[in-house]
Amino acid sequence: MKDLKLDNNLISSKSIAINAGPERVWEILTDPAWISQYLFGAQTVTDWKPGSTILFRINFDNQEFIDKGIVVECKEPEFLKYRYWSGFCGLEDKPENYSLVSYHIEKIDSKTSKLTWTQTGFVDEQSRSSSENSLVNILAQIKAFSEELS
Repeated sequence: MKDLKLDNNLISSKSIAINAGPERVWEILTDPAWISQYLFGAQTVTDWKPGSTILFRINFDNQEFIDKGIVVECKEPEFLKYRYWSGFCGLEDKPENYSLVSYHIEKIDSKTSKLTWTQTGFVDEQSRSSSENSLVNILAQIKAFSEELS
């Protein structure tokens, strides 16, 4: 069995136009009540301040997984970057096994924003591709929730 390690050359990035202002999109991205609705029921605990921890508790197939992160940068309502470790990845919980996740919200006009979600670092191409497929659905839900409230 080969040793697993994070490959930082593997990147997933997707963007979506949303008919809502950056503040509304930011709310959907960072409010734990909304996160649980688009992120597999995850219970999220954090204050989104740089240096703070993030915990995502996810129940999947009657098993609890705890994903973790550390906020790197936060500029509300434009940009959020955090280090991220997933219990699904099969890697030990140590700093070199944390991916880098960022959300960039760009104001297009008074009623439209562009959200770009990027993750750098995956175990292999299969995990990157699987994550990217999930991301398409997650972004569609974020768009729907943001537009519903606007």
